[in-house]
Amino acid sequence: MSDITMPKATRAHAEKRHALAPATDDAFHAFSKAVFASGVLDARTKQLIAVAVAHVTQCPWCIEGHVKAARREGASGEAIMEAIWVAAEMRAGAAFAHSIKALELIEPQPGAGE
Repeated sequence: MSDITMPKATRAHAEKRHALAPATDDAFHAFSKAVFASGVLDARTKQLIAVAVAHVTQCPWCIEGHVKAARREGASGEAIMEAIWVAAEMRAGAAFAHSIKALELIEPQPGAGE
């Protein structure tokens, strides 16, 4: 396993991002705030979904931020790990489902062109 160090986000990064595109940066932050606000789904559930998605997208910054946010919203370690297992199953399930393409190519159906 490689030991790749990901840079930590800093206040300077946030300030530079904002300086380069202030309206877009403000809009993104407003969007994020709206998305994670309690609604039909509570904030804890939304953070658990984000933890799962962060693992599927393999974003280390998202994993860190959303695990911390899920904990702040009261998610237990067990709930966080369960969300990660759901993500793992969904990712594996997609590979399993897409095997149909390979199966079709391995043994073409009668009448199908090769």
